Amino acid sequence: MTNSNSNQTQISKETKVSNETSKKGSFFKSLSPVKSINPWGVVVLVSTFILMIGSGFLVFDLQNDFQQFREDRINSTFGLIFLVVATGLFIFKAGFFIYNLFLYFKYKAVKSVSNDELPTCTVIVPAYNEGKQVWDTLMSLADSDYPEGKLELLAIDDGSKDDTWYWMQQAKKKLGDRVSIFQQPKNKGKRHALYRGFNLGKGEVFVTVDSDSVVKPDTLRNLVSPFVVNENCGAVAGNIRVLNNERALLPKMLNVSFVLSFEFVRSAESSLNSVLCTPGALAAYRRSAVFACLEEWINQTFMGQPSDIGEDRAMTNMILKQGKYVLFQRNAYCYTNVPERYKGLYKMFIRWGRSNVRENIQMSKYVFTNFRESSKLGTRLLFISQFSKIIMSYPFLVFMLFFIVMHPVLFISSTFFSILILSSFPVLFYAKRYKLSESFWAYSYSVLYTFGLFWITPYAIATASRRGWLTRELSDKK
Repeated sequence: MTNSNSNQTQISKETKVSNETSKKGSFFKSLSPVKSINPWGVVVLVSTFILMIGSGFLVFDLQNDFQQFREDRINSTFGLIFLVVATGLFIFKAGFFIYNLFLYFKYKAVKSVSNDELPTCTVIVPAYNEGKQVWDTLMSLADSDYPEGKLELLAIDDGSKDDTWYWMQQAKKKLGDRVSIFQQPKNKGKRHALYRGFNLGKGEVFVTVDSDSVVKPDTLRNLVSPFVVNENCGAVAGNIRVLNNERALLPKMLNVSFVLSFEFVRSAESSLNSVLCTPGALAAYRRSAVFACLEEWINQTFMGQPSDIGEDRAMTNMILKQGKYVLFQRNAYCYTNVPERYKGLYKMFIRWGRSNVRENIQMSKYVFTNFRESSKLGTRLLFISQFSKIIMSYPFLVFMLFFIVMHPVLFISSTFFSILILSSFPVLFYAKRYKLSESFWAYSYSVLYTFGLFWITPYAIATASRRGWLTRELSDKK
């Protein structure tokens, strides 16, 4: 009888734990989109394959023309110089890719530590013109499998023009003391909203979450665990996926792109303790590392103008400069909304591009100094790889335009065939990690980027001093 009662008690405990876990994940599960077949999406994918395969046949058929083109370039001074530089860059990029593969296989996410070991954590959610989505964000955070006594939620409305503040108030009514809400007197920008949160927060670790994002129940505990096991860890990047990928074609493409950008690129960077950007959608920072650079961060300028973009990349840069490690947690998932239309997409990319230019300039000032006691070679290689893209953007743009004007058929055929070859890696990578059927969007995204977004980096360089978030206005919501 004693054994029977003991077994029943154990089963009862296990059932209770199972029920609690189910409850913790209930809100996140309620947001899961219903998947359906999009006829227009099928047309886009089929068209992409027709263009790539057809170009493959054209490349084979036009071998003599390509040979003549190469000879013409070699016989001209400008063409020869460009060919030598392009070949050198290709060799560097190919070698760097192999190096990244090695680093990727070396990477391992830190497992969650116990409740007793978890640090006190302040989660800051800045919001501007987010509407009801901020409610979903706060509910998903409140649903986290994190000790309530160690978790502080701060939501800051940055002078929104819509009903964002109303939905924050509704979240406050439901969550009570578990969340504190604040309203900026006017729209001052995301950086200032975060600054207020950093000064208000009491946690040993700060977590920033965008107000158009939701997290899984175990996200927070997985995100902050590296701070416990690695005392030199200054910041941690979360794993970002697309939330609205069932609503439009662009999010489907970006979802595959994000997997490569985070789960491959940042895994490799993390193996070097040098993730270059902790994303605004989900990032964690050690309190001491934040306050070591907070005033410099809030007062940062570029070409005499206050910096109101790239706050995540700037904070990462300043923490790396301190000699701290910046890591990536593949097991800390965050799902965020991305633009569904071309206009919103290119505006987002322009903002990222300007930030990339600015922060690469800042990084150049310390990356070749003795900024860290441990190995710095990997960080420097990452910087060189990033900076080379900026330096070569204009030469490649000029070459591309020349190629289009002088040899349009060769350009079109070689470009589509190159996409077929080079984009097969992200396709295979995504298929291995998730679903084969979704992975083919990598091809369509490459076509879009090559023909529709190629101008972003040159434009971002030319307008790097311009201010403005570009998105988040009410018109962008329509």
